[in-house]
Amino acid sequence: MNLSYRLATMNDAALLARMNAQLIRDEGHSNAMSERQLAERMSGWLAGEYQAQVFEIDGKPIGYALYRFEPEYVYLRQLFVQPGHRRRGVARRALEWLRTNAWTTRPRVRIDVLIGNRPGIAFWHAVGFSDYCVTMEREVL
Repeated sequence: MNLSYRLATMNDAALLARMNAQLIRDEGHSNAMSERQLAERMSGWLAGEYQAQVFEIDGKPIGYALYRFEPEYVYLRQLFVQPGHRRRGVARRALEWLRTNAWTTRPRVRIDVLIGNRPGIAFWHAVGFSDYCVTMEREVL
């Protein structure tokens, strides 16, 4: 597998939004934004405090990681690999590449995982993450 990585640019916002829409569906997230809205949000993130690495095989995008640097850790907001490339070590390899190439200035990485996303939780545990906190919410109305 010829996996390569590149820093996303503003020109990638629509591509990342399409993949983000799939991630939202896969996770069972309640986000109802359209791809257009996701692209606008992604553009704002990329113009601001977030960076994204696009994962490619033979020059074709198959996934991405969206993250920002906090004072004491990297916050990994999104990690996505297209379904046809999952369970082949792509995400594991991407995380290792990020750790040794993009995240060397911080001692740890933090993520949020939806409590109902059992496959996601299992994956994160398998790649060395441990439980840290539980965020809870309640509707006001």
